[in-house]
Amino acid sequence: MAEETIFSKIIRKEIPADIVYEDELVTAFRDISPRAPTHILIIPNKLIPTVNDVTADDEATMGRMFTVARKLAEQEGVSEDGYRLLVNCNKHGGQEVYHIHMHLVGGRPLGPMLVG
Repeated sequence: MAEETIFSKIIRKEIPADIVYEDELVTAFRDISPRAPTHILIIPNKLIPTVNDVTADDEATMGRMFTVARKLAEQEGVSEDGYRLLVNCNKHGGQEVYHIHMHLVGGRPLGPMLVG
């Protein structure tokens, strides 16, 4: 069994968060240290530690994360100008909380990603 995370406590409402969306599969809330005017984390309600732990059984949840991201981008007014969706995996990928999560970041020019 994966270890409990701060995100698990947010899902159960044991600690406060600015929740902007929730349903039976995912929860989304504003990042407490935003890197842009819009910075929302979208997480599965099921604890999945990393992308490496995603299975075929999780496909509906992973798909929901993307459809919720699109909906929230529209609600936040960043869909037309553009936004970034980012999922980090493990230490070298920059993952800090081991409960898979998608960052929805926008509201200003983000510049190119540094890759390779």
